[in-house]
Amino acid sequence: MKKLEEYNTKLVTYKEDNYSSKLKHINNYPICLFYKGNINLLNQKSIAIIGNREYSEYGKQVTIKLAYQLSMKGITIISGGARGIDSFANIGAIKAGKPSIIVLGNGLNHIYPPENKYLEEKVLDNNGLIVSEYFNDMRGNKTTFPYRNRIISGLSDGVVVVEAKERSGTFITVDYALEQGKDVYAIPGNIFQRNSIGTNKLISQGAKLIISIDDILEDFL
Repeated sequence: MKKLEEYNTKLVTYKEDNYSSKLKHINNYPICLFYKGNINLLNQKSIAIIGNREYSEYGKQVTIKLAYQLSMKGITIISGGARGIDSFANIGAIKAGKPSIIVLGNGLNHIYPPENKYLEEKVLDNNGLIVSEYFNDMRGNKTTFPYRNRIISGLSDGVVVVEAKERSGTFITVDYALEQGKDVYAIPGNIFQRNSIGTNKLISQGAKLIISIDDILEDFL
């Protein structure tokens, strides 16, 4: 397995053909993206899987299985590379031996969270992509991470929320997705668990309830 440092950072601008055509249709799209890996993934059929950093075993299992199954159907998984649900989304794709995307809220020279160095290397080794709008040496902060979320939803054809508390940062991405006209899906959860309050509320507000992969595939294939 190659080290992250062995992958050269490259740049794609909005004027180039391999820039995401989907991203060009959102408000405030980045004029350029720094990346490592397979830039062709930007224009593939894809779905973002997002959720809590503090996850339950149920959330972990659902995320890995869902990402695995979607990947096997040729749908590229996108996450923000955060702890918890986001990381398990990429792990599911890796288990399927398929490429996935991580959209960072910091420059490519920084790894956050630090323990995800191995995950980022595995994503790249599976012909995946790590991308950021920020210069390589820029560190993430309370502004860059939320703003990054518009790219997560912008690159995707739909957004799946696996677990979310009532006041979760996940809803920033959901709001961007709705603004961009993307489909929003949610995994139902135990009504007694705080990790399920947000997802169950999304379903009550019109997000599509996911019982099986077929509930997503019928919109994609």
